[in-house]
Amino acid sequence: MSTSKAVETMVLAISETAISNESYFCELDAVAGDGDFGFSLARGFEVVLDTWEQLDRDSNAAFLRRIATIITSRTGGTSGPIWGTAFLRAAGSLADADATSGGPSDAAAALRASIKGIMDRGKATVGDKTLLDALVPAADALERAAAENLPLSLALERTAQAARAGAEATRDLEAKRGRASYTGARSVGSLDPGAVAVALMTEEIARRLVDFESIASASPTSEEPT
Repeated sequence: MSTSKAVETMVLAISETAISNESYFCELDAVAGDGDFGFSLARGFEVVLDTWEQLDRDSNAAFLRRIATIITSRTGGTSGPIWGTAFLRAAGSLADADATSGGPSDAAAALRASIKGIMDRGKATVGDKTLLDALVPAADALERAAAENLPLSLALERTAQAARAGAEATRDLEAKRGRASYTGARSVGSLDPGAVAVALMTEEIARRLVDFESIASASPTSEEPT
């Protein structure tokens, strides 16, 4: 048993999105926070990429547990515990799914487990202007796609659309958690950086898995006629 290519693709997409958008996420965070969200997130995921070849690939669960350890220990501020918990809970969910072929239902269960972990750790809920405002709609969309038996790539396209809509909706919310909550009503009118990060990450995951499945379906299954 080893990690699936889809899980590795998702983690790569998340990591590279965090790093490439470091400045943008800091700009978003500076509006109502302390402006270091992008910096903190990028430093953690840089370690993930720096140690990519050495990561445990015995199973999807073992792989994500190692990611969780890195993010928790190497990402500053509150982001480390929150994002680390998300990966850890996803690992726990996938531990029972490693014997299956995976798909939208497993991904939805892992995402829902991550959400519960974030809620437990951060004491936040939907409407508090956090990453949950993008994650929860994304999970809802993914569960609906799984119920319709859609392929993973199409399911993730819908997931990304829901995450983006949720992130955009944070502009009208007042922050109830984190440093941004200290600004009260002044936080209304700005996007939550965590929610935007989730939206960009799910969009990149969807794009890469569409490309991945296209390449896989185009691969020859038999020899060319001579």
